[in-house]
Amino acid sequence: MTSAKSARRPHHWRRDLIELAALFTAVAVADAIANLIGHQPDGPYLLVASAVALVATAAFHTWWARRHSHAPPSGEGGSAQSGADAAVRGTRDGAPGGAGDSGAGGIAGAEETTLWRMRTTVRDAPGSLAALCVALAGLRVDILTLGTHPLARGTVDEFLLRAPASLQARELSREIAAAGGVSTWIERADAHDLVDIPTRMLSLATRTALDAAELPLALRQLLGRCTIHSLPAVSVTGRPTGESAPVEGVLEETVMRLRDPSGGVISVERPYLPFTPTEFARARALVELDARLGPRVPRSEDVLTLPEGNEITVRRADHDDLAAARAMHDRCSQHTLGLRYHGPVADADRYLDHLLSPRFGRTLAVQTASGKLVALGHLLWDGDETEVALLVEDDWQRRGIGSELLGRLVALAVEAGCDSVYAVTQSHNTGMVAAMRALELPLDYQIEEGTLVITARLTTDRLRTEGSARPSAPTEGARR
Repeated sequence: MTSAKSARRPHHWRRDLIELAALFTAVAVADAIANLIGHQPDGPYLLVASAVALVATAAFHTWWARRHSHAPPSGEGGSAQSGADAAVRGTRDGAPGGAGDSGAGGIAGAEETTLWRMRTTVRDAPGSLAALCVALAGLRVDILTLGTHPLARGTVDEFLLRAPASLQARELSREIAAAGGVSTWIERADAHDLVDIPTRMLSLATRTALDAAELPLALRQLLGRCTIHSLPAVSVTGRPTGESAPVEGVLEETVMRLRDPSGGVISVERPYLPFTPTEFARARALVELDARLGPRVPRSEDVLTLPEGNEITVRRADHDDLAAARAMHDRCSQHTLGLRYHGPVADADRYLDHLLSPRFGRTLAVQTASGKLVALGHLLWDGDETEVALLVEDDWQRRGIGSELLGRLVALAVEAGCDSVYAVTQSHNTGMVAAMRALELPLDYQIEEGTLVITARLTTDRLRTEGSARPSAPTEGARR
């Protein structure tokens, strides 16, 4: 804004002189006309009629100017840019989420509002975007952010909107379609979506650089609601799977395939809306960053004391722990391995290479003071879902290690933004059932042919609040 003091223009004496000369000239001309007309037979009447006409014209001009100087810009008769300016005025003049009036008509600060993410495709022609903005302004919707994705035919526009709470998604979609938008997709948004794209990309790149397990999560946050699968080049039995992708990747409408730096393919699917070349380029940049940095896992450790006084260390695990994990398998009983892997016990070692890969999730290891590995906890990305799995060596069961690992895995799931976690076990595995119940979360049970699937719905706010209050030593009572 510009202050009134700085807006004043310098006052020059030449302007006063010109105005005075114009006044004298006008008086002289008026006197000459009056003398010329006044000597005519009807001169006085003509002068009076001219004065009345002059006064009427001046009054009409004043009324017309006052009426139209405060009129809002017209969406139809005026320019399309004026309508767009009215719709996005709230973005320029106030911070997102502000309480004041915003955009055409304004959303009053006392009125309840809702955040929406909307993506629609419009013709690549002048005025197409302005027509959408005018339609949003008519619904009293404030445009907080706007991004464009040019395509070969048309342009995909992505909006973050603040709308009255009474406005339904169906009504919003109908108005957008009437304004020329096609393939419209709308979903609820939250305060995290207020971050602009460059800042979000830097944040996701930082997370990916610190931890290789963050790449699937970073892709999901970048691309929105989608399903991500890491398809290995070699199966757990050692046979080639045939999964491969060119270095530059493949983009096919709603599916993109990117070459996994650790081998295989990262497949990303989004059935509700095709990916744009811009999104494909951003996703490929994250994968290339991961490839250049190589394998990496944070090396933080927590030393805990068991109830009997023994100290254990809980830390992240990766492929460097493969030999120690196989040695732990050799010390576990057939019953314990059967409860964990639900298949032939002889194949248990084959799963370790997959489980310890940061591409498929996060693994926590429990290590004794002598350096022996006695327990593993896995948080595995399974498309849209997240699985938790535990294995505790027989001699270290019933000491609270399973509960400690499970609590930490759930905290990692909350940090990753997961809505739920599930565990697959045997129906008679009372230790795992007790550990899931100890989470004090809403649980769903599904059982079929002796296999039990327990799903825990994560109450994110409560877990974040109580995360710092978790005991420093494991609690007793859980087996796995």
